[in-house]
Amino acid sequence: MRKRILLVSLLVTVLAILIYSLVSTQLYYNLMVEQEQGRLSVYVNMFSPGEYTLDNDGAKALSQRLEGTRVTFMDGEGNVIGESAAEQIEPDHSDRQEVIEAMENGSGYAVRSSDTLAQDMMYYCEAVTVEGSVYYIRVAQVLQSQWSMYVSLLPSLALYFIIDVFGCLVFTFIATYFVLHPVEELTRKAAGGGEVTTRYSELTTLTEILNERNRNIEWRMREVEEEKKLVERAQDSKNEFIANITHEMNTPLTSIKGYAELLSSGMLNGEQAQTAYRTISSQSERLSNLIACIINYNEIDDDTLPPYDVDLSKLAREMIEVVRPEAEKRNITIIDEIEDNVIVQSRHELMTQLVGNLTRNAIRYNKEGGTVTIKLSYKKLVVADTGIGIAPENMDKVFSRFFTVDKSHSGKNGGFGLGLAVCRKICRRSGWKISVESSLGKGSTFTVDFGRR
Repeated sequence: MRKRILLVSLLVTVLAILIYSLVSTQLYYNLMVEQEQGRLSVYVNMFSPGEYTLDNDGAKALSQRLEGTRVTFMDGEGNVIGESAAEQIEPDHSDRQEVIEAMENGSGYAVRSSDTLAQDMMYYCEAVTVEGSVYYIRVAQVLQSQWSMYVSLLPSLALYFIIDVFGCLVFTFIATYFVLHPVEELTRKAAGGGEVTTRYSELTTLTEILNERNRNIEWRMREVEEEKKLVERAQDSKNEFIANITHEMNTPLTSIKGYAELLSSGMLNGEQAQTAYRTISSQSERLSNLIACIINYNEIDDDTLPPYDVDLSKLAREMIEVVRPEAEKRNITIIDEIEDNVIVQSRHELMTQLVGNLTRNAIRYNKEGGTVTIKLSYKKLVVADTGIGIAPENMDKVFSRFFTVDKSHSGKNGGFGLGLAVCRKICRRSGWKISVESSLGKGSTFTVDFGRR
């Protein structure tokens, strides 16, 4: 940054000095030409016909009086009749610019390189009348050329360039300190995290960018930390899931293995063998139901089929009729408070599992002669029972996989503790919130809020 500022400042100032020197030289040269023209016109006025003859001698005499200024006398046609500076000259000067102007306007001047003297010269020519005839007197003075004037400035320019380099170094130091120091201070503060401020209005945009960057970094760090926690929870959940599956499968497998060994040993009589066969069959069915529940639970995450309108009112009433025989066996009354035409965005099979799991749990964990109330509106689904309830220490576990409030019901009628976990997963997939309120020994109320997670 400092090198760039130094190079840019040097380039700008050097160009400025060069341009200024060229323009100044041009202006000075023009002024010098104008002054020289005035001086030469005064010289011409010093000519007196009676004092100087119109020949070489007269030209030389006038030249001496004019401090060596070159003098040329010409007749009315522009032919040279007297010359002070050179013996061999072109006789006809009628084509010279200053002579042409003098013939037209009475006077004229020009600046050019002299072919005779090989020098840059300024010529001034004026018409005079001598004894009734028109003659032309031309005086010439050597001029310093514009280029030679510029060359003479080079030592001074070199000094100016040295001063310029020194000045640019000082400017760069000051600029980098007063401009970059606040920026460096901001970046150091920003590197430390937190909100940064500045008293310089020019740095407000940079401050906002740094603060936004810090917020993004903090947000990303929190996101990474949350992802790390999710990974850890997923690993813990995986380990817990494997442990729960192992536990749930261990009981039926142990029974199947034990009775199979007894049957193969021939130690059981006919009735005992029938009991063993029935136990193996029931435990095999329980194991099969467990595997089906696990597969169904995992398929919810892998399901990519789009949702559609589901008439939840109709589906809930159909589910009541399906579970009514189970409720009647235990003298449980089902109360229907379902509004008509409640439509939700989901799929029929998912809503069947949601309503079915909540309703069956309300029956399964109810008391003999209890009630199950199903309320449905376009805002929420509520399933309340008058059953055994949930202990306060278990409230945060009811939606966990393989958790059952009453262990005596585990495995009975397919109850492996996955029903409520399935309900929670379906609600999360649909963007709904599922919650529970319960009092131990008085019953539980499960609510699915369709409006929020």
